[in-house]
Amino acid sequence: MMHARAATEPAVGQRQTVLADLPEWDLSDLYAGRDSEALTRDLTRLTDDAEAFRARYQGRLADLSGAALGAAIETYERLQEQSGRIISYASLVHAGNLADPEIGRFFQTMQERINAVSTTLLFFTLELNRIDDVDLEAKQADPALARYHPWLRDTRAFRPHQLSDEIEKLLQEKYVAGRAAWTRLFDETIADLRFPIGGKELTEAEALDLLSDRDPETRREAALVIGDVLGKNARRFALITNTLAKDKEIEDRWRGFTRPISSRNLANFVEDDVVDALIAAVQDSYPRLAHRYYELKAEWFGVDQLPFWDRNAPLPEDEDRQISWREAEETVLSAYRAFSPELADVGGRFFAGCWIDAPVRPGKASGAFAHPTVPSAHPYLLLNYQGRVRDVMTLAHELGHGVHQVLAAPQGYLMADTPLTLAETASVFGEMLTFRSLLARETDPKRRKIMLAAKVDDMLNTVVRQIAFASFEIKVHDERREAELTPDRLGEIWLAVQRESLGPALRLDDPYRYYWAYIPHFIHTPFYVYAYAFGDCLVNSLYAIYQDVHQGFAEKYLQLLRAGGTLRHRELLAPFGLDATDPVFWSKGLSVIAGFIDELEQIG
Repeated sequence: MMHARAATEPAVGQRQTVLADLPEWDLSDLYAGRDSEALTRDLTRLTDDAEAFRARYQGRLADLSGAALGAAIETYERLQEQSGRIISYASLVHAGNLADPEIGRFFQTMQERINAVSTTLLFFTLELNRIDDVDLEAKQADPALARYHPWLRDTRAFRPHQLSDEIEKLLQEKYVAGRAAWTRLFDETIADLRFPIGGKELTEAEALDLLSDRDPETRREAALVIGDVLGKNARRFALITNTLAKDKEIEDRWRGFTRPISSRNLANFVEDDVVDALIAAVQDSYPRLAHRYYELKAEWFGVDQLPFWDRNAPLPEDEDRQISWREAEETVLSAYRAFSPELADVGGRFFAGCWIDAPVRPGKASGAFAHPTVPSAHPYLLLNYQGRVRDVMTLAHELGHGVHQVLAAPQGYLMADTPLTLAETASVFGEMLTFRSLLARETDPKRRKIMLAAKVDDMLNTVVRQIAFASFEIKVHDERREAELTPDRLGEIWLAVQRESLGPALRLDDPYRYYWAYIPHFIHTPFYVYAYAFGDCLVNSLYAIYQDVHQGFAEKYLQLLRAGGTLRHRELLAPFGLDATDPVFWSKGLSVIAGFIDELEQIG
């Protein structure tokens, strides 16, 4: 699964200054091209091997010995990895240019071919889940099967929600003509939008970036144009949102999930009550975090209320220095190296190996993400780098994901990936390392204030805004169970949750009612967003421990990353003395943000 930085208004966009040469990724480590012989050969072999696998094992799993079942899973893992290599390549090519119809055609073709293979292999996990617990436990006495215990544990967690083989097969086959097609429509619509600002036709990423421009009039113009363009396309975005919410409601109902968020929680292997406690803790903190900070920021700008386009504006005294790519690389890697040389060495491979795609290009996917691809290859990072401090933090964030994915790769395809709640740990920790490194070097009170304010902006985006996003999703999915939501109703819900979370010091004018429309997480991965707040609070608690006790911390932290998906959050956090089921855990994480705001109040 691709892991992306939290979606906020100031994504990344084009700046009119000269940057050093920015790297573009080289996807040939996956395949040499869309028409490569290796890709054609692998598709044919994969299809044949999947059919042979089904012919050999379907209907026979319960009778296999532990050793034979372990061997079957090993073969299944190899087939899944080959599928993953193909679809990863297609996804990355598509992300590089969403506007090219031939690339879109290639991506859809690969999705359909891999979906057909997935349908052929679907029987395997369905049959595994029908094996009795006692019988499976006895089989796991054999080391060949015991090796896959974490994957079996996670696969069987979905047993209560598993449907008949025929229905599961139907859902799998219809995916490419259903959810996947609507997601592609969203992505390509966003990529095609143009925003007329300053006499130029800008992409979404370029337009959003202007919301953190130093010029107030530029911010205002950009904000109003973004609202206007999104508003003109609101019916299409509302149709996509309603269709996918209804699709989810139907599947949730068939699978027996009573709450829209519960299926995501199960996929994250985190209990409903833990997520409820996180959401409640953040909502309770709105006044002492976001409300208080934006009151401060309004004072700095000399107004009673900040217009919404100034929410992420740099402070008036911020010179907004541009940072070259080489400086960004050195900044992030030196911060990583001060914590752990191994962490920096792994991170350095991304720069040396052409694993990063950094420039803004027309048609390129907006925002940023880390794609793990497959363990036999390596991850790739997509950025839209424009030289702001925020872009450096985005690099630190996505590199954290990438390093995590490299370290977890030895767990194998089935067990390397982590739940979303833990996947954000390394990324947010990488950001924190980089920020703390920069802050420690700064002695000028004015620069320190600028840095702290920018960090609080980002932390509120990561915690408060993402929980507000989750609240929006909960309300939308709950109402969609009764009837379709109009664009106006979606805007009403959006404004209500944003006003509640951000507070009275921010003025959310009418054009802002359409800003729900561009958030990709709502479309790609419903209820992903709370994972950012989970990860931020977790990292804040981890970093507090690191500050108290450096000795041995880095080694334990790297072990956490190497575990991939083999351990649950309780097991991973136990060596650090942390427990996400304890309400105090969330309070500790949120208090770090409050402490930064305290310092800003003292600076004045």
